[in-house]
Amino acid sequence: MNLHAAEKQSIINRLSEINNFTFNFEQITKEKIETGNCLLQFNNRLKCSYNDDLQKEILINKKTLVVSQKRYDKIYFYPLSKSPFMNILNKDKLINLIQKSDLKLNDDIELSYVDKNQKNIKVFFEKKNYEIKGWLIEDKFQNEIYFSLKIVRINSDIGSDYFAIPKLIRERN
Repeated sequence: MNLHAAEKQSIINRLSEINNFTFNFEQITKEKIETGNCLLQFNNRLKCSYNDDLQKEILINKKTLVVSQKRYDKIYFYPLSKSPFMNILNKDKLINLIQKSDLKLNDDIELSYVDKNQKNIKVFFEKKNYEIKGWLIEDKFQNEIYFSLKIVRINSDIGSDYFAIPKLIRERN
């Protein structure tokens, strides 16, 4: 069932009120389940810490995506432009997608679209409060990654260096 304009506007209004949010997540790729917590700040900033032996962290700061494994001192850089996060982390782009797309009402409210890299992406919103609930993306190996999140805090005060790329990483470039 497709959503009516009023429900779309409720999602947009809720997004407009949010500058950042902290959340716990569960990420499912094939048979692997990973958990952790993140802070997402619009526009294009995300920092996630995984609850794993590798001490994995993901840091997105504007145009750079960094994946680090602190346990083994490994760091990987990716351009954000090749990432499916481009439209999810940018509030204006996400609102634009909501405005021009047909949202579906199932257990959740679902936004489906194809990104510029021809990857199918779904973003899910809560029916009761219109907050983002997760997403389903396809990685570069055509694996589906389901990322569910539970918002813990909205609009926290964040230090100016929270999303800074650490010095250790900068020295390796």
